[in-house]
Amino acid sequence: MAKSEKEKMLTGEVYNSRDPELLERYHLARELMLEFNQLSSRNFERKSEILHQLLGEVGDGVWIEAPFYCDYGQNIKLGKNTFLNFNCLFLDDNSITVGKNGLIGPNVQIYTASHPLAAHERIVADPEERYLTLTKAVHIGDNAWIGGNTLIMPGVTIGNNVTIGAGSLVTKDIPDNCLAMGSPCKVVRKL
Repeated sequence: MAKSEKEKMLTGEVYNSRDPELLERYHLARELMLEFNQLSSRNFERKSEILHQLLGEVGDGVWIEAPFYCDYGQNIKLGKNTFLNFNCLFLDDNSITVGKNGLIGPNVQIYTASHPLAAHERIVADPEERYLTLTKAVHIGDNAWIGGNTLIMPGVTIGNNVTIGAGSLVTKDIPDNCLAMGSPCKVVRKL
C-alpha cells in the first residue's frame, strides 16, 4: 500500500505539501492560531481548549504567549510546565518535541523542513508540487532553556538541562548538561 503524503512527510521522505489532507490541516491550524492569538490573556480556559485542539500533546502547566505560529500543530509535543514566550514559530512538518520544564524565549524559531540545495534538484515541473521538501524531527530535552531569537535547524537534538544562549543558530546536536551559544552554536561549558 502506498504511503500518504503525510506519512512521507513524517518519515522524512520527499512529499507533496499541497496534498489535500495536509492543506486541510494547514488551514485548520491557521484558524485555531488566529483565534488563539486574538484572545484576551485572561481567557485561559479557551486558550487551553485551542492548544489541545491544535497541538499533538500539551502537558499540564504549559503556557504559550501569543502570538504563536506553526504549520500543522499536531506534530508538536510540549512537556509539562513548558513555557513559550512571544512570537515563537514552529515549522512542524515533522515532530517537534520539547520535554518538561522547557523555557523557550521570544522569537525562537524551530524548523523541521528543508529542501535540496541545488535549484535543479529542488524545483520540479509538476505544478501541484512546485518544489521538493524533506523533513527531520527536532527534539529538546527536559529542563532546557532556549534563549530568545534562537534558530534551531531540522534534525537537531538538544539534550536535558541545556541552556542555549540568545541569538544562537543551532545546526548540530547539543549534549546534556551544558551551556551552548553562537552562530553556529557550540558548547561553551558543562553545567
